[in-house]
Amino acid sequence: MKALITDSIHPILMQDLEARGIPCTYLPEISQPEVEALIGDFQILIINSKILVDAFFIDKAASLKIIGRLGSGLEIIDLKYAAEKGITVFNSPEGNRDAVGEHAIGMLLALFNQLNKAHQDVVACSWDREARRGEELKGKKVGLIGYGNTGKAMAQKLSGFEIDCFFYDKYLENETSPYAKQVTLEYLQEQAEVISIHLPYNTETHYFFNKDFFDKCKKPFYLINTSRGKILNTKDLLEELISERILGACLDVFENELPGSSTAEENLIFTNLANSDKVQLSPHIAGWTYQSKFKLAKTLSDKIASIL
Repeated sequence: MKALITDSIHPILMQDLEARGIPCTYLPEISQPEVEALIGDFQILIINSKILVDAFFIDKAASLKIIGRLGSGLEIIDLKYAAEKGITVFNSPEGNRDAVGEHAIGMLLALFNQLNKAHQDVVACSWDREARRGEELKGKKVGLIGYGNTGKAMAQKLSGFEIDCFFYDKYLENETSPYAKQVTLEYLQEQAEVISIHLPYNTETHYFFNKDFFDKCKKPFYLINTSRGKILNTKDLLEELISERILGACLDVFENELPGSSTAEENLIFTNLANSDKVQLSPHIAGWTYQSKFKLAKTLSDKIASIL
């Protein structure tokens, strides 16, 4: 067997594979067309997010047996067609769940305490403390939508803040957790003062968070999205921020993450978000730590080893 690795990874993955007698071709800068030209010679493919593994790609991958996805999102892989071709697909959400949970809470605390503006004030020798009075997380009702790896990790990390934490997950029944209680979506929309998104992206979750969803929320709330940009209708979000039905938003992901490809409308929406004191932004780095780089690679290595 041979492995093709198409993105930057921690060396532990190559070390483990090669220790099992699997030579690795490491091409972190390779493009989609270049992968398609080479893939016929490989049995293992390691990807992050730039390579689309659709039916066209899979038909070119005549020898492919295993796909390893660094991270959680599987929307870039045609899972049904891969299964029909006998290809085993692994992802590794266990590897960066702690990083995502910490980042989401960090963004929320930065927003609550106006840390970006406070930093700018001090740099400008301004000392208007009253203008930067913060908001406390303690005592808040926090609703998590999706209770997989990242949802559970965030709930665990929130447990020290003395909050009321609950979650909604359509695909879990009678789930028990020491950190959060399971509730209906209606209960979450009635009670939550902070809502954090932890859903995979697919046709069912596209624009799951839109005007209709927001209309059903009974309290003004803060929104956190560290999952996928297209789960959230950004235009609707901006309107809710302007009306103050949403008090603030922490966004690590965006509908369009290809620099230079935004439409005029997308640019206008983004400019309004970027200039708002009620918004905290980061460039899709919630799971991007030195520790998660190792854990993502090791998780995939262990999963691949389990079937070799």
